[in-house]
Amino acid sequence: MMVTAEKIKEAINLLPEKEYVKLREWFPKKNWKNWDKKIKQDSEEGKLDFLIEEALNEKNKGTLSNL
Repeated sequence: MMVTAEKIKEAINLLPEKEYVKLREWFPKKNWKNWDKKIKQDSEEGKLDFLIEEALNEKNKGTLSNL
């Protein structure tokens, strides 16, 4: 069975308000979970190593500022 965004939109429009609120609150949680998973994967693959390098360079130059 092919689920399309259009069919999902139609189903959402049929939800009772309480269920819609649950769904609306679920989306940001799902996005953060996906974000965390991607960051972890990128980190393990070394794709974020340049950030460590940048920070160390700034620290060595004395231009790294505290937050």
